[in-house]
Amino acid sequence: MESIFNPAIQPKTNFGKTIVRIILGSFLLFAGISHLSFNRGEFLAQVPSWVPMDPDLVVILSGIVEILLGASLLFLSSKRVQVGWVVALFFVLIFPGNVSQYVNGIDAFGLDTEKARFIRLFFQPVLIVMALWSTGALRAWRNKN
Repeated sequence: MESIFNPAIQPKTNFGKTIVRIILGSFLLFAGISHLSFNRGEFLAQVPSWVPMDPDLVVILSGIVEILLGASLLFLSSKRVQVGWVVALFFVLIFPGNVSQYVNGIDAFGLDTEKARFIRLFFQPVLIVMALWSTGALRAWRNKN
């Protein structure tokens, strides 16, 4: 039985998937750099109070992870399925920060109304699907099941 994490299993890609993967990788690179520099305060506001780590350390570490994931989406095309799963998992793991921002009414990233913060919650699943679709991870999973 072959695993979907086998690097030899890389479904064919197309122009649309490649463009989405490049956009998502660029977005993650930009977000990671902004974690470490000009948007640090905005990201600090996202860290839920229940996270058992220093919020600044969480922002720094998540920024580094975003830079690595963005670069992986852009440059590790031979491992794009595996990268897709890791990026999707990352988006799942950071979702509590978005929920915390909504529940606690925290203004950050121009989201200064309850409605805006609520609408943002629906974009996280879109990012997860984009990561899985653009890397072929969904197709690799479907082909194995």
